[in-house]
Amino acid sequence: MSVELHNYLANLPTDALQEFTEWCILQATEAGYEFTPDTSKLEKLTGAYYIEELVDQFIRTTRNTIEGGMAAFVAGKQADNHGLKGIAIVVDFVSLYILYLLPKAKKNTLPADEKLATASQEQLDKLSSIAKKYGVEI
Repeated sequence: MSVELHNYLANLPTDALQEFTEWCILQATEAGYEFTPDTSKLEKLTGAYYIEELVDQFIRTTRNTIEGGMAAFVAGKQADNHGLKGIAIVVDFVSLYILYLLPKAKKNTLPADEKLATASQEQLDKLSSIAKKYGVEI
């Protein structure tokens, strides 16, 4: 049911991947997952290093539940199978992780399959919008 975002991630510049990562994490916080990044660790980082640190902070904060652990396991296995390299695999992992977290979110009252379909479409729409902004066609 999910859209295969990994097919597009390797073609995007790091700035676009950073913007998409930040948006994905924002979706999770708006859905009810508590996360406040440690900006002192992020402020001097750029590009791939920034994305890696932000994702690491987010995962450490949200994986300590059964839902978070399961979402991390499934997302990790799926991202590994996609064969991406570099920062694209990190962005693939976090987008999948959040995709699988959202159905369990406190503020989401739709049935699980509808939540996954909606979240997947929203991720594709946002990635398409960001890609267009950076001159990449999806």
